[in-house]
Amino acid sequence: MKYLFAAVAVAPLIAGMAHAHAQAEDEVRIEQPVIVTLPGLQRTAGELVSNVAALDRKEIVESLASTLGDTLDRQPGVASTSFGQGASRPVLRGLGAERVQVLTNGIGVIDVSAASPDHQVATDGIDAQKVEILRGPAALVYGGQAIGGVVNVIDGLIMEDLPKRTFGGEAYAAGNSVNDGTEGGVRVQAVGGPLVLTLTASQRNFDDYDFPGIAESDRLHALEEAEEGEAHEEEAHSSGTLENSFVDTQTYAGGLSWIGETAFLGLAVRRAESQYGLPGSSHEHDEEEHEGEEDNEEALPFIDMEQTRYDLRGGISVDNGFLTNLTVSASQADYTHTEFEGPGEPGTVFVSDGFEGRVEVGHVLGPVQGEFGIQYADTSLDAIGDEAFIAATDTTSFGVFLYESEDWDNGLGIEGGIRAEQVDLDNRDNGSVSFDLFSASAGVHRHWESGWFLGAQVAWAERAPNSSELFADGPHLATVQYEIGDSTLGKERGLNLEGTIRWESETASFGVNLFHTDFADFIYLGPTGAVQDDLPVFTFRQQDAQFTGGEAFAEYQLLEGPFKADWKFDAGLDFVRAEFDDGSNVPYVPPVTLNAGAEADWGALALGAKLTWAADQDSPGTGQLETDGYVTADLHADLDIARYGFGRQGTKLFIEARNVTDEEVRPATSVLKDIVPLPGRNIRAGIRYLF
Repeated sequence: MKYLFAAVAVAPLIAGMAHAHAQAEDEVRIEQPVIVTLPGLQRTAGELVSNVAALDRKEIVESLASTLGDTLDRQPGVASTSFGQGASRPVLRGLGAERVQVLTNGIGVIDVSAASPDHQVATDGIDAQKVEILRGPAALVYGGQAIGGVVNVIDGLIMEDLPKRTFGGEAYAAGNSVNDGTEGGVRVQAVGGPLVLTLTASQRNFDDYDFPGIAESDRLHALEEAEEGEAHEEEAHSSGTLENSFVDTQTYAGGLSWIGETAFLGLAVRRAESQYGLPGSSHEHDEEEHEGEEDNEEALPFIDMEQTRYDLRGGISVDNGFLTNLTVSASQADYTHTEFEGPGEPGTVFVSDGFEGRVEVGHVLGPVQGEFGIQYADTSLDAIGDEAFIAATDTTSFGVFLYESEDWDNGLGIEGGIRAEQVDLDNRDNGSVSFDLFSASAGVHRHWESGWFLGAQVAWAERAPNSSELFADGPHLATVQYEIGDSTLGKERGLNLEGTIRWESETASFGVNLFHTDFADFIYLGPTGAVQDDLPVFTFRQQDAQFTGGEAFAEYQLLEGPFKADWKFDAGLDFVRAEFDDGSNVPYVPPVTLNAGAEADWGALALGAKLTWAADQDSPGTGQLETDGYVTADLHADLDIARYGFGRQGTKLFIEARNVTDEEVRPATSVLKDIVPLPGRNIRAGIRYLF
């Protein structure tokens, strides 16, 4: 409850300071990004009840990390599962994995990243033009797997409008000190009549990264010493460079679009390849199996991931008095994920093939505007090898949804929708199960010319258990657990209440979002106390749970302030409390986190700083250790070399120092938090060149 009061108090305080220094209306305008991920008419973030955000290409490059989750984890209400440099997924309001839908251009990524924290998301944002984040239930549009929210990575390979330039593009390159790593990418776009050709390529090559302190947390070290009754082996105290934390990725993509006056059609192909180590891995080799191999102890496990994805998207504008537009999207992907015990020693292989298609029809009936949609998906997953913990499973889903909204001249607006969905899972060893799902939402908002916005929303969402939750049966060495599914699990249901209050002027804005979600039959992994294959046994089970939290955020711009610079200040606070009905805590929930930043811009030169404060997580789930809070500071400088004739507007040299104080950071949302800390101090320098 104390965090609730903190959220309510912080944002008005910051906003009051901004309001006291507000400038004239013609000086500057805080731009609100247009959100395309939601149904209906495209609206800005400030016009929506839900707390949404969007990062443009400039912001993506500035915050780019080795994984999608780590790139986004400083956004309010967003954390990361963090599995070294190779894999992470976004966590939204304490919910992750199977409850957060990661999309590429509005269609699922079609990979197996939700099945395990060591599985990389097939898109990491390195070639993205925009990333949209929807916090809270989005099951109405995207199905039950979006019960916790959506992250939509938009790559811009298929264009809906003709670019203003007939030829142009972007190239960027950067180096990193913490891992002796390089990263870079290029994007080229050419226009010929109604045709637009877009080509992209990117690479990332990071060695093992440096970290402060020791790999093993103090709490885990003390626990192991107590259990062993003697000093713990020095090997577990390794420090300096995190062994087997490398990552090497390449992406190649191309898209061809035809754009007419009232219609568009495009086809895109994307190839992603990645190899990355599994730091802190407990993969052990059978001594008898490898007897006589002198280098057995040096073999380290790593993952080789490949995906080829095909996207087709088209749309037409209609004006017949009722229908307004029709959009059709379809994606097919082939995905392979191979876990190697060492060079030339393939272990478990995950193979997934999937198709997903959507049809969306916009309409208007008097003052009411809305959208009708159909979604179909068919995905197969098979795991092959001694450590495969799930048999071949085919999952199909079919859903229909309807969304309507109406706005009046007095600033009052209402919105709502319903969705019906059927999900079928067919497992080779356990047979078939089927789920009928229903989702609905309703919201009301009011905005005033003075800049105030007030909104409330209620949403009911249902999620079917995924294949791992239903059918897992085997060792899962990424989590150091033997996991057993339950084919009798029922659907998970959530009732979400959310309220928002925001204010915006020409130079300042602030807002507070508060939410509460009651989950019925929340699915989670719980320990049994048994041991199998030298691993503790965990089973998937269900229990009611409650999530309560919020986000407070503020932004202020000041022209010609101190030192004759244009200044920008921003801050965001987020918190979530998650408990089961039996009084225990839901595991892997982020602590209270505050992010704040300041930037001074002189036109040619910009200097900035970012600060992150995270509280102790002293309410971990059963079997989890507490995590210490931390404070990190980042510094950055940008030089606008376009002013000197190099490239077109937006071309910059940049240098930044991340985690300046070399702070030890262990995210509470990571299964590796007690054996794998985050990277230490990193100097990142590079260029973003636009032509």
